[in-house]
Amino acid sequence: MATVITSECINCGACEPECPNTAIYQGGVEWQAPDGTMHPPISNDIFYIVPEKCTECVGFYDHEACAAVCPVDCCVPDPNLPETEAVLLERARTLHPDKTIPEDAPSRFRKEGAAAPVAGPAAAEAKPAPAAKPAAPAAAAPVPPPAPASTEAVGLAIPAPDDWEIPICCFRCAGEYSVPFRYFRAGMVFYCPHCQGSFVPTLSMVRSVEEALARFHAGWTRVFEEFHARRRRELEQFEERQRCELERFSAELRGIASREKAPGAPARRRGFFTF
Repeated sequence: MATVITSECINCGACEPECPNTAIYQGGVEWQAPDGTMHPPISNDIFYIVPEKCTECVGFYDHEACAAVCPVDCCVPDPNLPETEAVLLERARTLHPDKTIPEDAPSRFRKEGAAAPVAGPAAAEAKPAPAAKPAAPAAAAPVPPPAPASTEAVGLAIPAPDDWEIPICCFRCAGEYSVPFRYFRAGMVFYCPHCQGSFVPTLSMVRSVEEALARFHAGWTRVFEEFHARRRRELEQFEERQRCELERFSAELRGIASREKAPGAPARRRGFFTF
């Protein structure tokens, strides 16, 4: 099992329904083995993952579903318990005897060319790859000049509406915590990290927050668009003034150059009878 839930868990429960193996349980809840036997909880305070039932989603997804939905990134790999793709694939077949899981089933080990970690006896049997011949030194690529800063990038960045942290004040202990708006839905149960008290937002509460976010983002976007439009106009006016100044100075240089005669330049002779 290479996935654990750390102590940063806020007990939001987003990971539990996403697990294809029902390997995630709420703290204090007994877990059920594949043979139907019940076992005491691994953790009494936060959600936990049962090692015997976790396959890192091998056989179902090309990523770990719990880590993908966790709002605080507390579903992380455990470097002390690595397992090979073959072991996890076989476990998935054992947990789901009614399903046909092929060898090329979805797996995070094959996503974007990721290599599966080798542990235990498999590491001892692995043969070292032959040493590659040293490659000829490649010519250093020229360092590209730094790109000019975009004038449109100026301004304070704000998160997307779904990424806004919605503050919640526990009515039991008055402790404060927050959850991303993407999970702030009517009927969703949130647990206070301080006292484990539950909080369930109502539909009217969710709609009020959604309208406030939409209104704020619209106003923020409008102000910045007006600011950038005004600055573009000012920049165009400035460039036009500089262009006129450049033409004036060029004309001045031509006048200076034609006012004096260069040494050796042919001079027009005056006639003898010119008075």
